[in-house]
Amino acid sequence: MKKIAIAFILLFFGFVNLNKADEGMWIPLLIEKFNIQDMQAKGFKLSADDIYSINKACLMDAIVIFGRGCTGELVSDKGLLLTNHHCGYGEIQKHSSIENDYLTDGFWAMNQQEELPNPDLKVTFLNRIEDVTDQVLKGVKKEFSEKERQEIISENIKTIKEESEGETDLKVSIKPFYYGNQYFLFIYKEYKDVRLVGAPPSAIGKFGGDTDNWMWPRHTGDFSIFRIYADKDNNPAEYSADNVPYKPKKFLPISIKGLNEGDFTWVLGYPGGTSYYITSDAIKLIKDVRNPNRIKVRDKRIDIMNAYMQVNDTVRIKYASKNAGASNSWKRWKGEIIGLNRLNTYEKKLELEAQFNDWASKNDEYNNLVPELAKVYNEIEKYIVASDFYREAVMSVEIVRFASRFDGLIKMSESDDDEALNGEVERLNKMMKSFYKDYVQAIDKDIFIELLPMYFLNVDQKFHPELEDVAVQNYKPYVESMYKSTVFTNQEKTQKLLESKEGIKELANDPVYKFYKSFNKVYKEEIFPVNDSLNGRAQYLYRAYMKGLMKMQKDKVLFPDANFTMRVSYGKVAGFSPKDAIDYKFYTTLDGVIEKDNPKIYDYDVPDKLKEIYKEKDFGRYEVNGTVPICFIATNHTTGGNSGSPVLDADGNLIGLNFDRAWDGIMSDMELDPERSRNVTLDIRYLLFIVDKFAGARHLLNEMTIIE
Repeated sequence: MKKIAIAFILLFFGFVNLNKADEGMWIPLLIEKFNIQDMQAKGFKLSADDIYSINKACLMDAIVIFGRGCTGELVSDKGLLLTNHHCGYGEIQKHSSIENDYLTDGFWAMNQQEELPNPDLKVTFLNRIEDVTDQVLKGVKKEFSEKERQEIISENIKTIKEESEGETDLKVSIKPFYYGNQYFLFIYKEYKDVRLVGAPPSAIGKFGGDTDNWMWPRHTGDFSIFRIYADKDNNPAEYSADNVPYKPKKFLPISIKGLNEGDFTWVLGYPGGTSYYITSDAIKLIKDVRNPNRIKVRDKRIDIMNAYMQVNDTVRIKYASKNAGASNSWKRWKGEIIGLNRLNTYEKKLELEAQFNDWASKNDEYNNLVPELAKVYNEIEKYIVASDFYREAVMSVEIVRFASRFDGLIKMSESDDDEALNGEVERLNKMMKSFYKDYVQAIDKDIFIELLPMYFLNVDQKFHPELEDVAVQNYKPYVESMYKSTVFTNQEKTQKLLESKEGIKELANDPVYKFYKSFNKVYKEEIFPVNDSLNGRAQYLYRAYMKGLMKMQKDKVLFPDANFTMRVSYGKVAGFSPKDAIDYKFYTTLDGVIEKDNPKIYDYDVPDKLKEIYKEKDFGRYEVNGTVPICFIATNHTTGGNSGSPVLDADGNLIGLNFDRAWDGIMSDMELDPERSRNVTLDIRYLLFIVDKFAGARHLLNEMTIIE
């Protein structure tokens, strides 16, 4: 299968030349053929088999998907796992209360009995990768319609999955690459007993908060520690007191030797998604329409959350994770607009498309693709706008989203399948406990009142649902009346209704549920079908466009867009200059934390113990030039999903945890700027320093292999 994958790429490229320096997120299976010589020339000291192999333990075996959207790595033979603080934030928040405020104070298990279970958390190991392009496209003919093509592909994928999974506990995923020109199969193994071991206070793990997010320089100790447990045979198991620490095939040794500018560095993890090959019309839609729309909705939502969180610690704990989630994309969208405009990405795309049109005019298979894509984007804009406002201004209201989760149950109440009904009731009862634990009605109502008019003012009137008793632009009384009469704000009443079919059926007349249904009806009938159809048309055109780009640019190997599958990116440690007369060093130190200390601001209130350690200069083996290194930057190409990814040295030793990108290069999902695009990494020495000197949890360090 490996030969097929290589043959596909060689079909278009012949001899290999990589793109510009440090650009790309590469499939581990193909590193040996396309990247290893370049990596070794830049300082890498290992082989391709040391990264990915199905015949021996390799670095791939120490890497996991953490939860649903981050990366983690094993650092001991007892299943000890590192990831970012913001990746473990939801779990830390769930365990927090006024009595045990682990967000503010941190948490450290001093033995395995104190480690905290997380019922909904999973980590996933990759077993192997296989090219399955021929199997997926078997029976597909050039003359088929797109619908016929997708039907055959779907059936082929189903067959491949069934054959691959068999009776095992393995999970199979088949992902398209290059817009469906190629397909890879990924076989995974999930572990479900993952326990919280340690987390620094937010004033370390989230130091600088949203103000510093996406920025450089950074002084954030963005890490948390978990442990994977398994049954006595080292197999996945549900949580049990009888489970034992997982024994990995491979764990990462840790180097505290330090690093210098220009040192080779690389990242192995799960980048979530990029859009490197979209056209000029797509770029324009993102930077001029979608991002500005979503930003202005979140401006309102975040401001309201912040106002409540600043004056009440209970609310701060309840909404910490929600606020961080909303703020993260909000700030990224702003940076993307600035970066795309600065790089003239739209104009560059136009130039490339002009070249492509000239090349394609001599080949009927690719002729007229760009104009056809332009037509799709012209048609899709109003549907994208409606979809974005539906998600951001309607479904981001907590009580509306909560009510939507009862839709399936209400439909089930009309059937005779009592077993399925009871199962759904049980699931919803569990979900409700989590919802009400962190729900503040006053915040939600204020957000609802602010956001609802934004939908009607910005979305085409044809997508306006009919609402009862609503005067134009006078939504406040309407919203307030819903909160007065809905059952969903009252946990006891809601649970009571779930005790009988008659009670469940009553939910269909709840005003919030009816509100949700009115919007959802418009979305499902008027917005989504057209949007989906146009997106399908775009994907079809992009598949041909991508294939054409590969043929036209024969001097390049074009890396596939990220799609939350394991990738390798590599580069070097490097500072940068964002503006005239400003030169950023590649590292930050503990000195910067002390300089930013401000007890009046939650995110900058440095813990007294850390200040005392700094005052006494009790830095131990982590000291460098009278201080402790905290973060560093490098030219590795990363994106969302790479959070928590190991940053490794030339020998494959762990030197840091990737956690962010620098603001000045944040548009790198669409265009990488070699001069300014930097991944931001927590220096492993600061992590160890906090665990050792601040937390006094040296027993955790004793599990690790530390190279000095």
